Amino acid sequence: MTIQTPPDPTADETAMHLPQAVMRFLREADPQHKANAHDLLAAFATDATVVDNEHSYTGHDEIHRWREAESSKYTYTVMATHVEKFDDTRYVVTNRLEGDFPGGVVDVIYRFTLADDLITRLEIAP
Repeated sequence: MTIQTPPDPTADETAMHLPQAVMRFLREADPQHKANAHDLLAAFATDATVVDNEHSYTGHDEIHRWREAESSKYTYTVMATHVEKFDDTRYVVTNRLEGDFPGGVVDVIYRFTLADDLITRLEIAP
């Protein structure tokens, strides 16, 4: 069971100051946006790894297949509820997803690691 956290009223403002790669990923991963695979992959280093649901996807081809599969499963809306910068290479964004998936509402944590202005690792956890 996920414990719902109240939205941070400064999350949207703080999110506007995230690195371009993180902003690009969040924009392209938002179901309300017409996602573009090229733009999404441009946020990632060529050897980047995404960890989601205990599965790892490494490199642009695997990340593209993961994103295509994930984006077609459910319909949902996204709202940033928490944004945190640990240093210039590590950021955490928590989004509240509401939609037609089991449970209907979940807070998803995205842990980004960057190098050379690109995402090198993204860990996704409820």
